[in-house]
Amino acid sequence: MRKLLSGIVIALFIVACGTAKKTTSQASKETPKKANDPKIYANTITAEDLKTALYTYASDEFQGRETGKPGQKLAINFLKDHYIKYGIPAAKADGNYFQEVPLDIINTPDVTLTVNGKDFKYVEDLVSVATAGTGKITTKEIVYAGFGIDDPKYSNYTDIDVKDKVVLIKSGEPKNEDGTYTISGSTEASKWSNMRQQFANKRDIAKVKGAKAVLFYYPEVYDMVASRFGNASGIMSLPGKVETSYFFVVGTNLAKSLVNDIDTNGKSSIVATDMSLNYKNNSDKISSENVAAFIKGSEKPDEIIVISAHLDHEGVKDGEVYNGADDDGSGTVAVVEIAEAFAKAVKDGNGPKRSILFLNVTGEEKGLLGSRHYTDIDPIFPLENTVADLNIDMIGRVDPERKSENRNYVYLIGSDKLSTELHTISEEMNAKYMNIELDYTYNDENDPNRFYYRSDHYNFAKNNIPIIFYFNGTHADYHKPTDTPDKIQYDLLENRTRLVFYTAWEIANREKRIVADKAEVK
Repeated sequence: MRKLLSGIVIALFIVACGTAKKTTSQASKETPKKANDPKIYANTITAEDLKTALYTYASDEFQGRETGKPGQKLAINFLKDHYIKYGIPAAKADGNYFQEVPLDIINTPDVTLTVNGKDFKYVEDLVSVATAGTGKITTKEIVYAGFGIDDPKYSNYTDIDVKDKVVLIKSGEPKNEDGTYTISGSTEASKWSNMRQQFANKRDIAKVKGAKAVLFYYPEVYDMVASRFGNASGIMSLPGKVETSYFFVVGTNLAKSLVNDIDTNGKSSIVATDMSLNYKNNSDKISSENVAAFIKGSEKPDEIIVISAHLDHEGVKDGEVYNGADDDGSGTVAVVEIAEAFAKAVKDGNGPKRSILFLNVTGEEKGLLGSRHYTDIDPIFPLENTVADLNIDMIGRVDPERKSENRNYVYLIGSDKLSTELHTISEEMNAKYMNIELDYTYNDENDPNRFYYRSDHYNFAKNNIPIIFYFNGTHADYHKPTDTPDKIQYDLLENRTRLVFYTAWEIANREKRIVADKAEVK
């Protein structure tokens, strides 16, 4: 009500001035402050501007923007030039828009493994799927932990100690005699056997229990994993982030040399064996950059809203450019357009009360590395001062798997996980301004795709910072050279970008800071 009344008063004042006799006073020469209406600034976000920016950003000239490569350097300068053009200063105190992110490129490790006098070969028999430190393990026994499950309804760890041991586990989960799953009690599999989830869940449980090395037998996917990780060149990590334990996916020959009946045996046991493992980590060092621009809040400058997107993509493979127009060129140009809209509000005297950090992060495709560097190593602003992160990753297309015929939608992920208030604001801003269908399909805690954990917002969320992840879903061109600007639906990109703007505007200008009422107490 306050904003509406102030707008009417200003409008009447302007009309009155227009009909009054002209005066030469200084007051009459001043430009009146424009109405503080977010629609004015949201309407500057247009499909045409988004298209113009994206056709450059996702062009062949940018060479797929692979982390650390020349195309990525073109991308960061593109972003810097736009922030300078809009008059938005750098976030860093030294005036540099670039936040350096040092990285290690992991090359194929040197691995030798001998079991009971027999040598097993790297790639052919085992593949490392986590960066580990150089070291050696010798043992006279290993622990076979069956399915590697630790759940209230079923556990393979009840009577075994795996601390500092080599642990062998297998894929899947147990079933009852009637064919139902033991853990769910139904025909629905649990997180312990879904392909995406079981890797992380089984590895993490073994690590928590102190395993020195984990050998994971998953024959259905071994060839795929070996193809991806066997030649590790290009896999990146943040320095100092190597694991203290080893995690290997193993082939059938190796698994059955340790437990001959592993395909049918799910019972935990101690296995006598003479094993020697040597692992040498090989890596090269490079540097990449996040890009960070900043609008200082007029009333609460120490409270920061982050609007993020990743600037990198897959680069060039076999001579083909992976343009990454949707992933995440769409999110990148959305952040740029939102920044321009807020810059125009500042110019009109209607800048946000809270500060806004426009954060374009590198290395997302390499493991959320740029955002993890920001949150875990070098936050430009204290995380405790960070109000929320609105993360945009793929908002220019339509998911062909959607059941609804309404193309004017967006998937929202995480809006209610840490803050009831943030979720409510998101819903209200959409209802008030955009009327987009908000689809929460992938917000399900048991979503097998685990999208909540797969983009840069997660590094904020794990630090109890409320987040919203805006996403259109995957499609046939996802991570392919055919993800090109001509396939973007620019009217939808405009709508979704405006929704993020309105949500950011409300969070930045409301009286009280939103509360993370669902955050875990640390």
